[in-house]
Amino acid sequence: MSTRPSQHTPSQNAGPTTPDVLLRVDSLLDDEERQIRDTVRALVKSRIAPDIASWYEKGELPARELAVELGSLGLLGMHLQGYGCAGTSAVAYGLACLELEAGDSGIRSLVSVQGSLAMFALHAFGSEEQKQHWLPEMAAGRKIGCFGLTEPDFGSDPAGMRTRAVRSGDDWVLNGTKTWITNGSVADVAIVWARTDDGIRGFAVPTDTPGFTARTITSKMSLRASVTSELVLDDVRLPESARLPGATSLRAPLSCLNEARFGIVFGSVGAARDCLETALSYAQSRMQFDRPIGGFQLTQQKLADMTLEYGKGFLLAIHLGRAKDGDGLAPEQVSLGKLNNVREAIAIARTARTILGASGITGEYPVMRHANNLESVLTYEGTSEMHTLVIGQALTGTAAFR
Repeated sequence: MSTRPSQHTPSQNAGPTTPDVLLRVDSLLDDEERQIRDTVRALVKSRIAPDIASWYEKGELPARELAVELGSLGLLGMHLQGYGCAGTSAVAYGLACLELEAGDSGIRSLVSVQGSLAMFALHAFGSEEQKQHWLPEMAAGRKIGCFGLTEPDFGSDPAGMRTRAVRSGDDWVLNGTKTWITNGSVADVAIVWARTDDGIRGFAVPTDTPGFTARTITSKMSLRASVTSELVLDDVRLPESARLPGATSLRAPLSCLNEARFGIVFGSVGAARDCLETALSYAQSRMQFDRPIGGFQLTQQKLADMTLEYGKGFLLAIHLGRAKDGDGLAPEQVSLGKLNNVREAIAIARTARTILGASGITGEYPVMRHANNLESVLTYEGTSEMHTLVIGQALTGTAAFR
């Protein structure tokens, strides 16, 4: 029997390997999943990587142009069924998020908000007329959506929202403000959540409706290659047909957030991998004391520790993805993934930065950009504190939110 190491079985004498080969990542995926992963990875390499540092530095993103390109590959709402959506598995969607966030968290956010928030809300709670009108165009990237839940005074506690929707004859009149809304300034439709006399309700608001305005938030130090906005609704009048008929409580927007958080479980691993691979490459080429810094024990310890945490995060993401494709996931299980993977991704980014030294703070390398982006990912769609308490409640049966 041959003892020559295969490409999936690294050996002490086989020379340098990669984290993915060391962890045998490919053995965990089927052919279709690998094909989707490789397709998105190629897109990121050819379309995102050459310009992302410039977009980040300038604080801009060609969102509409990118949306059409992403839609042409079936990446928008890819895990939804029908209406022009690809209908892939949760794992395939997760792998796409991983590769997109290896490019930049802002790119993954564009796809997550489009597919897992705006499109998912319409798909799960919209009328057939709403689905037919919006979803095919959104899947193609010709229409962009945003998701208006967070308010200036209510983030972790959305039940306290002040945006109101009041009946006026056969219509609804909406007033309020939403903030930190990804895609807001470029959206064609905003899924807006508002308080009514009967509880929380959702509305599909065309952004050209009189009284609706969106202001781009600037001076960000994180997610600079992403459109972030404040939405203002000033006596926005909508017909009853704009209300999402299946959304009858706060559970509706929270279920949308769980969909988006699932993408973060995978996406954050992508940012971590890009930092790890960058640090590994740098350590093998950067010379100090007449040898590559990768040959020093302390650097190798950092590389080994980062690889372990990256591997554990990837395994957790795959495990949760398989469960979602099977019996489904409870919110606290999604919290496990987001809490661990984003937290460890930030730690990997910071450690990678130390290996790169001063070079790590420049735009020439992606590490500081990923680290800054992950600071936003850590707190949006549920802060670490909130996910900790969700897990704590699941373990103890006692809610500690108040």
